Amino acid sequence: MDSLLKGLFGGSKPATPPPADDGDFADFAGAPDPVPIQSFNPMTASAVQDSPALPTSSTGIVYTKWYRVWERTSPSDFYSEMVILPFVLILVALHVWGRRKNKRKARSWMEAHAPILKNEFAVVGFGGRDSLSLEDVESSGLAKASESEKLTIPSELLKEKTAQEYTTYATGRQNVAFVDVTITLFKRYNPFTLFLEYVLSTFFDSIRAPVERMEATAYAFDGKEKDLVAVPSPREQANLEERVKGLQSSYDACVFAVVNKDNMRRLREDRYDISLTITKDHPKLPPWASVMSESAEVTDTLLTSELIKLVEEAGDEAFEYLIVTDQPIDKPRTLDQTIPRKRVTLSLHLPSSTALTAYAKTLPLFSYFLRLPDALVATAHFRPEVSRKIRATREDESRKLRKVDEEEKAEERKLEGDRKKKAEREAKLKGLSAAEQNRYLEKERERERKKSEKKMAKRG
Repeated sequence: MDSLLKGLFGGSKPATPPPADDGDFADFAGAPDPVPIQSFNPMTASAVQDSPALPTSSTGIVYTKWYRVWERTSPSDFYSEMVILPFVLILVALHVWGRRKNKRKARSWMEAHAPILKNEFAVVGFGGRDSLSLEDVESSGLAKASESEKLTIPSELLKEKTAQEYTTYATGRQNVAFVDVTITLFKRYNPFTLFLEYVLSTFFDSIRAPVERMEATAYAFDGKEKDLVAVPSPREQANLEERVKGLQSSYDACVFAVVNKDNMRRLREDRYDISLTITKDHPKLPPWASVMSESAEVTDTLLTSELIKLVEEAGDEAFEYLIVTDQPIDKPRTLDQTIPRKRVTLSLHLPSSTALTAYAKTLPLFSYFLRLPDALVATAHFRPEVSRKIRATREDESRKLRKVDEEEKAEERKLEGDRKKKAEREAKLKGLSAAEQNRYLEKERERERKKSEKKMAKRG
């Protein structure tokens, strides 16, 4: 009874003995007693140097002198470099080979054409004329020695603009101010880009397949020797004027071209001057060539039997076009761009071989191109009605540009007048009080309303 009452009213409970076995501390039951750490004896510097290197990890990599790389590396550490390095070496080798190949091909062209250029021009390349020797002056006199066509041969007659483009220059000839020659080659130094251009050209008409070509342009004097020839002194200027007084180096303006039919569409789309011509097949030309001219008389005058023969000898694979023009390549946007600039352009494909004999078929045509300005000065003088028709085409274009120019100027004048009126209005409003500004603005709105009513009445 006593124990029941203690349980009901919170009496003291007998203490329970602790469990004999606790599973939480079973892991530490058999742990050995701790052993004190032995004292550490530092080694001397000589002992460190004499002792072998200690491994720092389970892989066996050791620390050694900084330059003893072979002791802490293995060939497996360079597997990625072994894969990448051959590709890098191949790319470098292709780049060097491509640049050398292009340079060798450009030099072979120059070697084949240099004799013709030297015979026609006083200065070829970028080296200038050779200095006169005492023997030259004593043998032929100072005047004849000065007029000699002897040239210096510079280290390079060609100038490398890029790895695929080379240029040369020639000047010093009657009827021709100067000749620019540009040689465009394959991107052999970058085979990936070259392959990509070939692939894209097969799918897109806007991307043309890469070709190797030579394009030469001869700029005619056209009676402007005094303006184009640089002279160092007034005395030489007077001598030049005296020499050119009796010369006739001008000819009638026209656009004429003999074109390979594979290039007709591209030329008509890319060149403004060719867009002015009419295309006609000529019975004397080979079937793969055609004539693009402004007039039938121009064709009869410039398409000579010699030119037809040389175009046929050059062949379909080499000949691209021969153009006589005075108009710009790009459509003129201003009146200054419509000023005639007479010139002759020849474009030829380069042969795949670098041998000098590979240019045997095109050398006569190139020589004819250099002498063509002389033929133009002698024969390109057309009947008045033909010249009038050609001139009318150029005047129509000039009239359109002049009209556009006048409209732009009128628009600018209108905008300038509006800006001045706005500035005057703002200055006038600043000097008025608030009530006067309201009256002024009310009058403006009234005037605008009356103007709109008048416009509506006129339309009705």
